Amino acid sequence: MTGLIMPKDVDSKFRFITVASQRAKQLQAGAKPRVEVRSRKSTRVAVNEVLAGAISWEVEPQEAVQPVENEPGA
Repeated sequence: MTGLIMPKDVDSKFRFITVASQRAKQLQAGAKPRVEVRSRKSTRVAVNEVLAGAISWEVEPQEAVQPVENEPGA
């Protein structure tokens, strides 16, 4: 992914890969590509869709995880 210009709405490489991989799964399941590309590989198509801004996504807030306290005598 070196030399890749990230879209403004993608805050990290990890998020970019996560969004693209989820979209690639959708494409493999039969979803129609949203951009015109020469490649037929779902991963390449998904990366191009994310780069083109053709994929909408949102970050859901994480629930706060409460620490588990050890019971006395356990």
